[in-house]
Amino acid sequence: MKNRNLGILKDFNILYLEDDENLLRHTSDVLEDFVNNIYAVKTSSEAMEVLLNKKVDAIISDILLENENGIDFLKHIKSKNINIPTILTTAHTDTNYLLDAIKLKVENYIVKPINIKELLNTLHDILLPIVQQKEIQKSRSVIRTIAAITDSKQVAIVKHIINNLDNESQFIASYTDIMEEFSISKPTLIKLFKELSEKNILVKVQHKTYRFCAPTLESL
Repeated sequence: MKNRNLGILKDFNILYLEDDENLLRHTSDVLEDFVNNIYAVKTSSEAMEVLLNKKVDAIISDILLENENGIDFLKHIKSKNINIPTILTTAHTDTNYLLDAIKLKVENYIVKPINIKELLNTLHDILLPIVQQKEIQKSRSVIRTIAAITDSKQVAIVKHIINNLDNESQFIASYTDIMEEFSISKPTLIKLFKELSEKNILVKVQHKTYRFCAPTLESL
């Protein structure tokens, strides 16, 4: 089996639902070295609170919790139209649970004791399509934005902006920062930002902070 690039996990937030406190702490301690945030909880009510208040990219959930069932929790969140890639963990291999997991379109199923390498590889595999989709969207945005501007010399700046957007689609930099990175004059740079602003592609939200409006490109 080929080695995965686990570096992609650093941009993702993981919700981990496990009622075994020792396992919860141990696995969380390992995962936090690889992911952006790990939200470790012991009950489905705590998990629901996280889902309602935090950005979660993937869920790891035990099936049999104390006085609860992880399958029921997943059914509940899907009934609320919360569709997040999920890995189920369990010490049991009951066929009924497997069938329920299949019906819920759970991405993977790991039998305890948890093998950390297997868990990390599984996280990689279910999150890789999201990374790939983001890269495709970036490429489309570059192409459409380039089509919307007139000066080919500004293409490198456009790519730089799109490739450095944060999770809120914001680009943070000053004219000086960009001029230090690229051989471009300030008037040319100002012209580019003005043109993108007039087309509502790049909107200034505060000093040195701009929001990239990808939906605007659809109408160009």
